[in-house]
Amino acid sequence: MITIFIVEDDPMLRHIYIQFIDRVPGFEVCGEADDMEEAKSGIRSKSPNIVLMDIFLPSGSGVELLKWMRKDEINSDVIFVTAEKNIEAVSEAFRYGAVDYLVKPFTFKRFSNSLKIVRERYIKLNCSKEVGQSFIDEYIRNYKSVAEIPSEELVKGLNHNTYNLIFEYIKNQGRDTFTAEGIAEELGLARVTVRRYLEQMTKERNLTLIQEYGKVGRPIHSYKYCKK
Repeated sequence: MITIFIVEDDPMLRHIYIQFIDRVPGFEVCGEADDMEEAKSGIRSKSPNIVLMDIFLPSGSGVELLKWMRKDEINSDVIFVTAEKNIEAVSEAFRYGAVDYLVKPFTFKRFSNSLKIVRERYIKLNCSKEVGQSFIDEYIRNYKSVAEIPSEELVKGLNHNTYNLIFEYIKNQGRDTFTAEGIAEELGLARVTVRRYLEQMTKERNLTLIQEYGKVGRPIHSYKYCKK
């Protein structure tokens, strides 16, 4: 699971963000803070993968908190969620390494797209020893067009983003076989959901289904990636 620490002084907004995060598979909230000092203490102790923060804080600025994180070599990704539209604030946020900047009010779709891009990059970086230029180009391009990520379905009930997430995970693992249960646990998805995507990939001949029969009960289904 990818962990998120929320820095926001409005308790109602924190509650909304937690609800949003709960709707995106693969993420969990590891802590909350409503001011600078509490945020620093929480970020140090929790070491979150992502810090979701406002710019306007009672005891300082979110940008100043981001500068502190970089000075202390805290490597958490930062996504700003703020009403601040000043171009200088936006420029400074990205200059110090923010991966996204959401202006309130924003939609759940825009919010979830941002998290999905982080998740896809996180999985690829943790499944590979090195990356090529194509990965870097795709990473840059994805963030430039994050608000335009399509959510259309492949077939009824299947989504492109989830399909790509599972398929990229399989390609980058380097293992011979996979099970729906194992992938579901690693990616934080429902087993039934993963199985539907694996069945679709098998129909497309991207995977091969392997059935292993034991002494009793149903056969165990595993899948093998078909390299092309």
